[in-house]
Amino acid sequence: MSAQLTLYASKASPFSEKVELALREGNIPHKYFEVELFNKPAFFADKVNLVGKVPAITYGGPDVSPEDPSPLSAKLAESNVILEFIADAYPEANLMPTDPIERAKVRFFIDATNTTLNTPAFAWVRNSDPDAEEKLLKAIEVVQNLLPENAKFAVGDSYTIADACITPYFHRLLINTKHDVGRFPEGSGTRVGELLEAPKYARFMAYLRAMVNRPVAKEVFNEETVTAAWRKIFARS
Repeated sequence: MSAQLTLYASKASPFSEKVELALREGNIPHKYFEVELFNKPAFFADKVNLVGKVPAITYGGPDVSPEDPSPLSAKLAESNVILEFIADAYPEANLMPTDPIERAKVRFFIDATNTTLNTPAFAWVRNSDPDAEEKLLKAIEVVQNLLPENAKFAVGDSYTIADACITPYFHRLLINTKHDVGRFPEGSGTRVGELLEAPKYARFMAYLRAMVNRPVAKEVFNEETVTAAWRKIFARS
């Protein structure tokens, strides 16, 4: 019998989504507890994560209610740390290659995604940089150049934590472009969506569609819930 694992997460959070994707893609038994980002329960900071970060997990210890986590369980936070832990703790889930070079490629892709795509994407949504739209498109080109020619997966021939890590960005990019959600000037989301249909982004978009159309991705991502949350968080003044 495997150790208990409880994921404390928020459906609105891309960082939470990547962990849930990995757990579900790896068929890893776990409990899920939804945490309101702006109204976290008192027990969460006291017994799960002292700084209140979401997502977080408890691992091991007795199988108890998520609302009363055991002091005997390990507590981990930071989404990418959790992803690596899951891949190491559940090798049978095949979320990381066994070859050291391929494992390094997975880590490199995750780091490149975080450092290259994360900053301009959020700057664009927040409208905090007048050149954010141009920087976002350049970042997308960088990510595209990291992808294999056929781009079914980020690294190798199977799904890894690299794919789980980037998929939440894809979901939110589609919300931005489909619904024009963001503090950016009205119409910027629609325009970026149209630009991404150009042949120069074909590999990126093929990979994006392959990831968001996976059955688990469709189960985990609730477009209505996330769109409503992002409209509230990134409402235009």
